[in-house]
Amino acid sequence: MPSLFPTQEILRGVFFAQTPHIRSASNPPAEQTTVQVSKSGRFSAWSAVDDVKSKAGVLSNEAQKEISKASAAAQAKTGQIELHSAKYYAACTFGGLIACGLTHTAVTPLDLVKCRRQVDAKMYKGNFEAWGKIGRAEGLRGIFTGWAPTFFGYSAQGAFKYGGYEFFKKFYSDLAGEEAAYRYKTGLYLAASASAELIADVALCPFEAVKVRMQTTIPPFASGTFSGISIITGKEGTAGLYKGLYPLWGRQIPYTMMKFASFETIVEAIYGYMPRKKSEYGKGVQTSVSFAGGYLAGILCAIVSHPADVMVSKLNANRQSGEAFGSAMGRIYKDIGFTGLWNGLVIRIFMIGTLTSLQWGIYDSFKVFMGLPTTGGAAPPPKQTANL
Repeated sequence: MPSLFPTQEILRGVFFAQTPHIRSASNPPAEQTTVQVSKSGRFSAWSAVDDVKSKAGVLSNEAQKEISKASAAAQAKTGQIELHSAKYYAACTFGGLIACGLTHTAVTPLDLVKCRRQVDAKMYKGNFEAWGKIGRAEGLRGIFTGWAPTFFGYSAQGAFKYGGYEFFKKFYSDLAGEEAAYRYKTGLYLAASASAELIADVALCPFEAVKVRMQTTIPPFASGTFSGISIITGKEGTAGLYKGLYPLWGRQIPYTMMKFASFETIVEAIYGYMPRKKSEYGKGVQTSVSFAGGYLAGILCAIVSHPADVMVSKLNANRQSGEAFGSAMGRIYKDIGFTGLWNGLVIRIFMIGTLTSLQWGIYDSFKVFMGLPTTGGAAPPPKQTANL
């Protein structure tokens, strides 16, 4: 009688037919063939990522080669640039122009919302709501309202700011003498940056007046930068372009003093914690330090200068024709109070932190491109004269 239960051979054939370690005697092992399954076959997603990384690495290397070629060509054309020479200050001026003009223009959407919320805190509940409303009403162009006067104004300001800072830093250092300049270097940074910003704001002010009015009037009072200048001068004369100069100084001079002095101090501290001297690190590390130091400095800048920034927006938007500066400030402060001076602070911290880090990164990258050292780092101690 046949058994009701399966035999061992049947069980092995069903459950272990594909297992190489247990085979039926009647099924001798077939000739083994080695089949290599590539990583790309088993893990296609990993393969795609690796492929992208590989291509990105190739493109990065090619870009670095092209930049190096362009840098060598630029340095060959200009010749060796000596520190604190006319060529040096010209290079720093152009680097500042690029750094400030491009970065401020790039964050125009943030600046637009900030200015409108400073003038009317109830206009928008948040940034995304603001961009949504502006985009639906005016399109992408509306979100970038004021980009042209921003570009012209902050390009001019950046040129005088960075070029002037390098000049005044050397000028005051020579006046003080080597030992005093090293001992009181923070005071030297503050004095040099304040002097540079004093001049830079005169170049910025007319464009800032047009920008703020374009961003805080709906629809904008002018179609472009120079048409805006014509409208203002036609109604108020040249003085109308400079009625925000004092509060602009009040905003920008403390801002720039904090920006440069804190940056120099932070960068020096970063290199102090690093195991090697600044000169022993490559270009990439040095510009990365500049970027990090710039962001931290930008946070401090935003906090210090924010009340004056709010007042500049209010004065350019609401100051009446012929109204005295002090009277206008008193009237505005009475309307908004102390808390109103801090409207839009969070977005400005984000904006200024990003701006400052990008500006220092671009500025120092340009200096490296021209064969110059990056800004900041531990200053060498003064030479000690031996007593004879």
